[in-house]
Amino acid sequence: QVQLVESGGGLVQAGGSLRLSCAASGTFFSINVMGWYRQAPGKQRELVADIASGRSTNYADSAQDRFTISRDNAKNTVSLQMNSLKPEDTAVYYCYAAVRHSVLNTRQNAYWGQGTQVTVSS
Repeated sequence: QVQLVESGGGLVQAGGSLRLSCAASGTFFSINVMGWYRQAPGKQRELVADIASGRSTNYADSAQDRFTISRDNAKNTVSLQMNSLKPEDTAVYYCYAAVRHSVLNTRQNAYWGQGTQVTVSS
């Protein structure tokens, strides 16, 4: 099993910044992709950004040029620096990890954190 623990959410004014962090712990062989999703009230969960173990990144259009995702493979952590925040960024943000448990099996299991609230006031 893998546990993902997020931190760094909170309340910020529009134009402000927040940094989210997520740490993975447990027993596994490797973590392929780590990322952040968000879910606003009444909306579906959506990808914000993700990053592969080789550090290639993928951003939602809404996050491009404002958010930066990074990871530390040695510490099994992923962070999301969010700048120029807008009220529409208000959501619960979830950490995600695609985890491989065995060197003999390339299957990956998906794990989610408990979520951290980000609220941007206008």
